[in-house]
Amino acid sequence: MSNRLIVESENDKFFIEALVKNINITIEVDEPVCSIDEYNCLGGMSKLENKLVELKGQALKHGINKIGIIFDADDVGIETRTKQVQEKIDLVFEQEHDIQFKIHILNINGSGELETLLKQIKSKDSIIADCLDNWRNCLPDEKTIKEKDFDKFWIQVYQRYDCCTNREKKQADKNCNNEASLIGKEIYDFNKDIKELNSLKKFLMSMNNS
Repeated sequence: MSNRLIVESENDKFFIEALVKNINITIEVDEPVCSIDEYNCLGGMSKLENKLVELKGQALKHGINKIGIIFDADDVGIETRTKQVQEKIDLVFEQEHDIQFKIHILNINGSGELETLLKQIKSKDSIIADCLDNWRNCLPDEKTIKEKDFDKFWIQVYQRYDCCTNREKKQADKNCNNEASLIGKEIYDFNKDIKELNSLKKFLMSMNNS
């Protein structure tokens, strides 16, 4: 029997794989719900439904006994997002199944997403990325940027301009992207003592295959 983990995006997959390695456990992370080409996970709930249908067909064949689902809280919050995920589980699997489902919602103080959490656990100086606050403050009202988009932009700038060497920047798409930054570099503190990260670790340990 094995466990399977569903994540929302490619970046979530890179992050979870790095965190799993850090805490030294074994979890199979399935292909993300959303494509790497999607800046935002549009229609994430319907795509979760498709993923669950796919896993339902595999569950008996591969002996899956526990499925974990990690999604972002975004602006709707933990309670609403959890309810939305549970509704998809109930729709696809109905009532009669032997699979245990566990849900975790990425957040900081009840809202936000992966990038919101990454900002809280960054481990290097963020001199250039922090200047974005002044840039955002000078934007006219009709050009305001959503918090979700700002956090994504902040992480991109932090990874590329605060944490990449000049040599790496020559191939920034390869050396300063999310995969390289999350898996190949130590620019995030996976041991930082914050409740949201500790809660995620506890969830992951409950999904351990070994």
